[in-house]
Parts: sequence; C-alpha cells; structure tokens
Amino acid sequence: MSTAEQPRSRTRVAVDAQTLADLYAAPAALRVVNVWDAVSARVVSQLPGTRAIATAGHGIAASHGYADGEQIPLDTMIAAIARIASATDLPVTADLDGGFGDPGETVRRAIGAGASGANIEDRMRPFDESVSVMRAAVEAGEREGVSFVLNARTDALIKGGERPRHVAIADAVERGRAYLDAGATCVFVPGVLDAEDTRALVEGIGERKISVIGLPGALTAAEYEALGVARVSYGPMPQNVALTSLKRLGESLLADGVIPADTEALNNF
Repeated sequence: MSTAEQPRSRTRVAVDAQTLADLYAAPAALRVVNVWDAVSARVVSQLPGTRAIATAGHGIAASHGYADGEQIPLDTMIAAIARIASATDLPVTADLDGGFGDPGETVRRAIGAGASGANIEDRMRPFDESVSVMRAAVEAGEREGVSFVLNARTDALIKGGERPRHVAIADAVERGRAYLDAGATCVFVPGVLDAEDTRALVEGIGERKISVIGLPGALTAAEYEALGVARVSYGPMPQNVALTSLKRLGESLLADGVIPADTEALNNF
C-alpha cells in the first residue's frame, strides 16, 4: 500500500488518469463504492471487484463535522483526499463539490493530493458559466500534465424545480453535451433514474458517457450497465449504511448485547 509520506507523482497521477478514463469507456460500467476517509478507502480497495476509489464529498464533510455543500474548508477537503489516496494504490476520483469558487485551482490541488479525476457540480449556474467551470477544471489538469478525468455533474434533474421531467432531461442533455465539448470525460446526472430517463440521457449525451447514482428506488448497477451507463456511484449512502450499523450495534450494546462473533478487524493499518 501507499503511505502518507509518499504522495503520488504527477507521472503516477497521469497514468492513473488514463486508467480511469479507460474504465469509464469500458463496456462494463465502473462501479465505485464511495469512501470518506483512509480506513474506508483501505477496506473498499481490498474488495476484489474494486477498480477505482471515489470519494464522497458529503461523507468527508460529515466526518469532519460540516454540512454538505462546501461548508468544509478546502484545505480540510484536500487533506482528506490526500489521506485517502495514501491508503490505496488504485486511481482516485474526488468529489470537489462545485469547485470551491476556483475550479482550476481546486483541481490543481486535488492532483497534488493524488486525485486523477473528480466530480464538479454545475449547481444550475447559468449555462455559459457552468461550461466555463468545467473547462477550467480540464485545463488545470492539462497545465499539470494530467488528462484529468472530469465527471461533470449537472443538477438539472434534482434542482429542476417544477419543470416537467422531459424538460429537465432535455436541459441535462444540453448541458451534458456542452460539458463533454469542454473536455469532460463523463456527465453525472444525479437523481433516481428509471429506465426511460436513463435511455433518454444515454441517447442524448452518449453511450458510456453517463454517470448515475445508486439510491433507494434506483435500478441495479447491472440494469444501468445494460442501458449504456459508464459509472454507478453511491454518494453518501455507504457512509449512511456504516453509521446505521454503528447505531444498531450501539443500541444492542447499551441493551447488554455483545460484539458479534463474526466481526472482522478492518481498522488495522
């Protein structure tokens, strides 16, 4: 495993970026179980099916006592990404929220922390401004000698307001195409997407160019893969599942329970 004292070189990050881009383009959808700290990254990295590590911005913020949405200081977020990258030898793609006010500088710092790709949100900024945000992120990677793998997120569905679904889908398609033209590798469209929504997005933006999130009520990863999706992630849900397990254990122990006999020692570095 890597160590915190040995940050990834630009050459290594550039190689990781090519690996990550290849995973997005592959026929099999890239499935990432999002992590929020070094030990969760280590556990997920050791699973046989894991091919890349994706951070969860919400999860990192919560683990440091902050609300989601860039409430966490950028320095703290970058330090967390660096710790996660130090705990795995796999490519790391980071959740960089909306770019922290300067997407180019944020990407530069994320590359320095070992990330070879990232999610950046458009937050439904005006169209041209959103495209500029995505372009700035890609160009920052180029200046660092890295073909940074941008998973450009559009909030056209989850922040679509009262618009009809087909109008929000059309907006996501328009924005997604523009982000790809600006250099993004993939387009992340969060929300609970059914098969009809997914087909429309894939047809409009491109096969193996769409990234989705697996939420309660969503399709399975295999179903999304069959529809042409490039990546399936889970955002803050793995952390929520872990915390739910902690809560249930705490309830049991406070009620005179015992630690389950099949508990694994997963926190040893």
